[in-house]
Amino acid sequence: MIGEPEVHEEFEARLKAYEGLPAAATGVGRDLVNEPMIRHWCEAMGDTSPAYTGPDAIAPPTMLQAWTMAGLTRRPERTAAYDELLTLLDASGHHAVVATDCEQEYLRPLRPGDRVTFDSVIESVSGRKTTRLGTGYFVTTRTDVRAGGELAGTHRFRILKYAPAHRPSKPVERRPRPVVNRDNAGFWEGVARHELLIQRCTACRTLRFPWLPGCNACGSPDWDTVAASGEGTVYSYVVMHHPPFPAFEPPYAVGLVELAEGVRIVSNVVGVPYDEVRIGLPVRLEFRRYDEELELPVFQGVGP
Repeated sequence: MIGEPEVHEEFEARLKAYEGLPAAATGVGRDLVNEPMIRHWCEAMGDTSPAYTGPDAIAPPTMLQAWTMAGLTRRPERTAAYDELLTLLDASGHHAVVATDCEQEYLRPLRPGDRVTFDSVIESVSGRKTTRLGTGYFVTTRTDVRAGGELAGTHRFRILKYAPAHRPSKPVERRPRPVVNRDNAGFWEGVARHELLIQRCTACRTLRFPWLPGCNACGSPDWDTVAASGEGTVYSYVVMHHPPFPAFEPPYAVGLVELAEGVRIVSNVVGVPYDEVRIGLPVRLEFRRYDEELELPVFQGVGP
């Protein structure tokens, strides 16, 4: 890493030398400005302005960048100068990157039939800045968009190339503890013995889960238990992406599992990628230890 002030000045002078150099090869829009793309854009944005329909239609100004985009299978060709700039920042320890903002300026409307051309330059490299993410440099590129040789608008895109700030490691978070009370204590005692116990009403023989103080079917308070076989299928499920919770690493699958005995239980589905969990997936009970105090019943995906 760069440390002394005079070294910073020398380094920043090297960065500044790239200002004004091309950032990407001059390009031509893959498509003419056209009505179908305008219609799709307006439908997606909920924009019903009459200016974007009819014989005198113009393209929404905010579509400026859309006419320059290369698509999913092609990438704009960066220049050697831009690659050198990024390599120089990487080599100095500023290897992390985050996009910070973009600005657009509209100079004349684009109309169906216009052929768009564009070129990009490295407009500026900031001095050394310190942010909560870390210390680094803002790099701004400017793309000039033209139609018929006339400047139609500009698009500025800014990134921060930075050295990540050191953050003290967080203590390992523990999973939340289950709430154990007199109504469900027997269930957790079974888990400790690696048994998944289902309540059974001794009056009408109805099975129930989760545990309750009385029978939903007949109201009797008397019950005993049966141990689940451990076989079941995914009845429904969700994949948790957000928000993140301490001690859980998203994405992960949470399933509503229908046991062979007919009752259902919510638990994690493990042993298969989260995006391969499906309704009807066969699963088998296992007990997984998460720390010295906590062991929970989860369900391992089985079969194809």
